[in-house]
Amino acid sequence: MATNTVRTMRPIRWAMVGGGRGSQIGYIHRSAAMRDRSFDLVAGAFDIDPARGAAFGAGLGLDPERCYRDHEALFAGEAARTDGVEAVSIATPNNTHYAIARAALEHGLHVVCEKPLCFTVAEAEELQRLAHGRGRVLGVAYGYSGYGTIEQARAMVAAGELGEVRLVNLQFAHGFHSAPVEEDNPAIRWRVDPRFAGPSYVLGDLATHPLYISEVICPDLKIGRLMCARQSFVASRAPLEDNAVTLMEYEGGAFGTVWTSAVNAGAIHSQKVRIVGSRASLEWWDERPNQLSFEVQGEPVRVLERGMPYLHPEALAEDHISVGHAEGLFESWTNIYGRFAAAMRATGRGDAATLAGLRYPDAAAGVAGVRWVENCVRSADAGGVWVDYR
Repeated sequence: MATNTVRTMRPIRWAMVGGGRGSQIGYIHRSAAMRDRSFDLVAGAFDIDPARGAAFGAGLGLDPERCYRDHEALFAGEAARTDGVEAVSIATPNNTHYAIARAALEHGLHVVCEKPLCFTVAEAEELQRLAHGRGRVLGVAYGYSGYGTIEQARAMVAAGELGEVRLVNLQFAHGFHSAPVEEDNPAIRWRVDPRFAGPSYVLGDLATHPLYISEVICPDLKIGRLMCARQSFVASRAPLEDNAVTLMEYEGGAFGTVWTSAVNAGAIHSQKVRIVGSRASLEWWDERPNQLSFEVQGEPVRVLERGMPYLHPEALAEDHISVGHAEGLFESWTNIYGRFAAAMRATGRGDAATLAGLRYPDAAAGVAGVRWVENCVRSADAGGVWVDYR
């Protein structure tokens, strides 16, 4: 059932660091956060160039005095106001995430950070502890996870409709970087530079998306060990990979594979999550996110459609429009930002019961993503060997 409602609570006063002109993801952050009046953008430090950032903020209609030169000026300036920001989203290159997120939390702000949360598990766990200690939400922008079909898949696995989960096959393998496009595109160039991107390219930038979705769908699966091989088919990207294959053994006997690539020539996105059980399988594809394939052994394939009353209630809770109308990535991100806002409000009230019932990509999800990348790199750099997950 479509909710057809707009939240009537006061929007959370919100700022952005990064996400200015030329950003690949700044616009969707702003659209998603403000679509259902969850947040109100009132300040920002949008660009490494202060003048360009100020001009960008002015173009959004912000008060010029609240368009700051950098994140330090933003946090200090807003802390001095009675109407200062309560939350911030970080949409900057990977190497800046840790310092900006830490500074924001130390100023008492809720944080939504682009992934990866930071470079190392130690840094990620420090941010998690800081958020917990300050009583603040630390969320990660796994924006693909807000589709209702993901909730349907989770409910079906929980209800035993697939039987015992045996296989988890994940991929995110597009072809848009099959040539050295970064040579002419600064927005891509930093992603293949270890000084800015960190220890990986596609493992951290792409693979963590379907990995997190698989964790939402199958929360009881825990990785016991893994093996990863990675390649730099565009040689100038080495030591960072533009293609990787990871094998995972889960505790309890299930097995997983992850293929992630930016050189899958001809592919548009090809992000897929397939869960194989002892009696049936599910498959979700982000290019057709309103459908979920349900395949019962010995029966015709069924395509479950978003918004239909035969779905589990969890799959219908965040519909924006009635069935037959396609919902897309902006709606998914809007759902995630709505959950962030609900968590921030519940945290502010000390409402533990509401918090316990909310699921969103939180600090633990951020730590898990960094941990997975760290283990993959450790395996690959040792020659593609099996390593115990740690």
